[in-house]
Amino acid sequence: MKLVFTALSLSLALIAGGASAATDQQNKMGTCNAEAKTKDLKGDERKKFMSECLSAKPPAPAASEAGTPQQNKMKTCNADAKTKDLKGDERKKFMSECLKAK
Repeated sequence: MKLVFTALSLSLALIAGGASAATDQQNKMGTCNAEAKTKDLKGDERKKFMSECLSAKPPAPAASEAGTPQQNKMKTCNADAKTKDLKGDERKKFMSECLKAK
């Protein structure tokens, strides 16, 4: 019984750690998608851009560009809303929920 509990605890810890990495990748995907849409990329050109964008390491921001976590979250939520082409009340609702999410 002790072994089962230990295995379960370890599994939950691994899942929780992986969730954070998945969220970062999802945020990056949303940002890259929004940028590709803004540039109106299609086909092979879009595939190449997405590959480079998703594999790129973000540059270290200067002290004045770093932004607060809330500002960074706002940028990500804006990119996601743009990708989803949300407007009006739909966008307001999405942004509210996105900014409240942890």
